[in-house]
Amino acid sequence: MKLVSWNVNGLRACVRKGFMDFFNAMDTDIFSVQETKLQKGQISLDLEGYYQFWNDAVKKGYSGTAVFTKKKPLHVSYGLEEDIRDPEGRILTLEFEDFYLLNVYTPNSQRDLARLPFRLEWEDKLLAYIQKLDQQKPVIYCGDLNVAHQEIDLRNFKSNHGNSGFTTEERGKMTRLLEAGFTDTLRYFHPDTEGIYTWWSYMKTVRERNIGWRIDYFIVSNRLRQYLHSSTALCDTMGSDHCPIMLDIGGEDSPLR
Repeated sequence: MKLVSWNVNGLRACVRKGFMDFFNAMDTDIFSVQETKLQKGQISLDLEGYYQFWNDAVKKGYSGTAVFTKKKPLHVSYGLEEDIRDPEGRILTLEFEDFYLLNVYTPNSQRDLARLPFRLEWEDKLLAYIQKLDQQKPVIYCGDLNVAHQEIDLRNFKSNHGNSGFTTEERGKMTRLLEAGFTDTLRYFHPDTEGIYTWWSYMKTVRERNIGWRIDYFIVSNRLRQYLHSSTALCDTMGSDHCPIMLDIGGEDSPLR
């Protein structure tokens, strides 16, 4: 089973930059998108063979998530719980027979860390939600999580200590999640590989020089590790300030098909 996740930084703009060519070439089972920046009726995608699920933000041109899947889910939830409104459209949960797919666009703490308290409270609620799902069936958790977990996950770690996305608090929340029974799939395969990033500033030549951050993840319940085949960042794919990431998991000997 092949899954892709991509923060497109505005889906309409990304479509103009070749999104559909990439989507069709990938032929994924599940394709998760973050930062769609649109509302219902503002785009129509012809994705033959895929079910489409959207969680749009109330604010126009802001946030938003979507999932395109070949297999029809048993149930879809928007936000942390069905009865909790998700005005920023940050969470989509698809329940399948043998696993949950959780697509998330984590709030940014902002340059001056004004939103850090909100972010940390949000992380606590999300962890409780993920653990609740995991008690029922394993979880595949993906998206733009807006944190570089370790120093290896960004180019200029020394000058960025304490900055948004690399605070001790944000990194600690990621550590806590992984210690609660989950695996960062890319580091599972590439624990010591430097230079793997998923986001680059739009400043001139930054991406060409690979001065980036790894803030997009596929994270899975530990009991799915035996079914992992590969986890990669498709760094050469353009169209956004993020690149897509891809997970290959499952197979004939797996419940994930």
